[in-house]
Amino acid sequence: MKITYYGHSCFGAEVNGKHLLFDPFITDNPLAKDKVDVEAIPADFILLSHGHGDHVADVEVIAKRTGAKVVAAFEVAEWFRAKGLSTHPMNTGGEWKFDFGTAKCTAAVHSSSLPDGTYGGNPMGFIVTGPEGKFYYAGDTALTYDMKIIGEFEKPGFALLPIGSNFTMGVDDAIHAAQWAGVTKVVGLHYDTFGYIVIDHADAVSKFATAGLELILVEIGKTIDI
Repeated sequence: MKITYYGHSCFGAEVNGKHLLFDPFITDNPLAKDKVDVEAIPADFILLSHGHGDHVADVEVIAKRTGAKVVAAFEVAEWFRAKGLSTHPMNTGGEWKFDFGTAKCTAAVHSSSLPDGTYGGNPMGFIVTGPEGKFYYAGDTALTYDMKIIGEFEKPGFALLPIGSNFTMGVDDAIHAAQWAGVTKVVGLHYDTFGYIVIDHADAVSKFATAGLELILVEIGKTIDI
């Protein structure tokens, strides 16, 4: 499966010929704005883990250009529907079959509000399943025992996990999350963007390796096969 990293927690995944874009935050991200052209990002679906500005800042401009459907918690979806976007509301535990495959919403322990202060409902993660396989995007979250359920019943091929600490789980907890979710390959997200979440790359990779896991830190703007 092809994964393109756009910085922070924003990434694209090509699934069954469709372009899925997660949590777009580029133009206000000092690490990404000069490396990624927002006007060139493809999107058939935009999946949002929660409503914070560092996850939704570029939703409107991308969705209006591409016609992408916004998939998010009910409250977040309604906020964007009021702006004229095409939306599909979901909530924790829910699953829906789209034309790329299925998306299932997982629990995330965090907070959620929209940029104007509107209540954003429950934060979520996603399990995406398509012909190329299955992956788990945790969203912004603490380590939670629910991740064991993912490993037991969903069995994803890889996971995309936050590793920056302070606002989410850090490297050590992400290692436990990977083990509980039953994956050996992890794409790191939500790190370095702000001073609070700067990490030591070499140390993080080493800690994962010691645990028998592979941590993949993708350069912003680059695409990998996983």
